[in-house]
Amino acid sequence: MTFMSTAEAIVETSDPINARILGVSEDKVSGFHVDPIGEIARLSGIAPDVVIERIRLMLLAGTIRRVRQTLMSTNLAQGALVAWQVPEERLSDAFDFMFQKDPFSGHVVIRSTDQEIAGAKYRLWTTLKVPPGFSLEKHCTYLASQTGAKSFLLLPAKRLFVLGVGHVRRRGMEPGSKSDALAEVTDTQIVQLSALDWRVLTALKREFAPEEISRDLWVGRAREAEVSYDAFIDTARSLSARGVIGRFSTFLEHVKPLASGERVTKFNALFHWGDIKGGHKRVTLIYVLHIRSSPTQSGVASVP
Repeated sequence: MTFMSTAEAIVETSDPINARILGVSEDKVSGFHVDPIGEIARLSGIAPDVVIERIRLMLLAGTIRRVRQTLMSTNLAQGALVAWQVPEERLSDAFDFMFQKDPFSGHVVIRSTDQEIAGAKYRLWTTLKVPPGFSLEKHCTYLASQTGAKSFLLLPAKRLFVLGVGHVRRRGMEPGSKSDALAEVTDTQIVQLSALDWRVLTALKREFAPEEISRDLWVGRAREAEVSYDAFIDTARSLSARGVIGRFSTFLEHVKPLASGERVTKFNALFHWGDIKGGHKRVTLIYVLHIRSSPTQSGVASVP
């Protein structure tokens, strides 16, 4: 029998207090909040001081990988999911290049398949964002020349909705269960930002160090942006109203085992179905299903 120390117990996701905090902090604090820690405390029923202490400890222990305000990047620049056909012998090198050397590539995944299907040749998948004025097609052509990719498919999103990522919250969910509330569908129209907007946004999105976790998260970020606190808050609220702000979130280490040996998840996959407002019914977010039926068809994309 393995016995766990008190210190180990209070950074475990299964600890009852941590579970209540994480059940909210992973994906329930949408938009911009002046006091996101207070909002987590209100929704979880845990005292703010305890919320601060536990998030700090879990961040220091590596249970939480990062804490930050997320953005709706699809509204800030052109982007797409990209499927790459890469020779098997160059697959690992292509992955490393996309992951380590390309600043515009986000998620980089090698998909495994044991079936002879139309989309099986596209084993490397990435998300891509390019700055205004840049071309997705030209940048992919450049990446192909650097990685040896034979071909690529650009799959830009036409409509979006935010997915829940609450690993702890979903542990008790039954297979097939769904929320009573329908997901809100948004478009991919680019929002034009001012110089002030960008200054605030840059400070807003930076990850928080453990010692920064407090009830006054934005005081230091206002100084960083070189604006008054009131101007920072007003600008952040305006960005949120324009659909640029995602959610305040704690991101768990969900791939590698934690220091205690706990694994948050046993596998990773994107199997999400749901009823969505706007006439879309039972939309699946697995792009490979679209690839199987139509190699050039893009569908509804998720916002990580």
